[in-house]
Amino acid sequence: MAPLLEVKYITVRFGGLAAVKDVSFGLEPGERVALIGPNGAGKTTLFNVLTGQLKPSAGSVYFKGQDITHSSVFARTHLGIARSFQITSLFPHQTVRVNVLIALQGTQKGRYDLFRRLMGDKDMQAAAQGLLESTELWELREEVVSSLAYGQQRKLEIALSLASDPELLLLDEPSCGLTATESADITSRIRDLGSKITVLMIAHDMDLVFGVAERVMLLHYGEIACEGTCDEIRANPIVRDIYLGTRKSLGSIG
Repeated sequence: MAPLLEVKYITVRFGGLAAVKDVSFGLEPGERVALIGPNGAGKTTLFNVLTGQLKPSAGSVYFKGQDITHSSVFARTHLGIARSFQITSLFPHQTVRVNVLIALQGTQKGRYDLFRRLMGDKDMQAAAQGLLESTELWELREEVVSSLAYGQQRKLEIALSLASDPELLLLDEPSCGLTATESADITSRIRDLGSKITVLMIAHDMDLVFGVAERVMLLHYGEIACEGTCDEIRANPIVRDIYLGTRKSLGSIG
């Protein structure tokens, strides 16, 4: 089976600093992969390259066999790539339903009369209901986003990222700032995504990583230091030394 995403020798330089160095990997359709590493390792920079927000200094990105290295964010969205941001990107004074409708509308080209179109489009309303039901937010559909608990806002961000019906979902710290209970809920939501969606996520929460990922990659100083299954990562001394900064066993995590 051909990889859904292929990253080949990606390098990103800012002046004399190489934030990402010669990174290569592939993602198979339906795979769940976690990208871990210390702050400043280059994880977000790499995500920005994958989504088209940042052009690499060298290397190529292929999606379903197509070279998308120089494609725009919008073009990549329409090809089937979506991203959920670590920093909340919601409309806080609008309702949950309107936020999802705006995300659905944002996947379409052309000008539009936002609220007239959103509230009058039956197909879009049905799509919004489906997204909110799948993320267990339907009962909160008329709540203003600013009134939601932080964990509910993170669930809404995932719903927004699913609005474009992606084949590849990039999640940036989906459990950041959540309680243990909220994090467990997010873990369950990600695990329940259909097999048609491939997931690549940045995460520091190792319970989330080991609860979701089939494969884990450790990025260190812009390079992939190691990768493997969750069991292999638990036992890998490079992970303990570089990422966790400890010799303690990871066997109790997960």
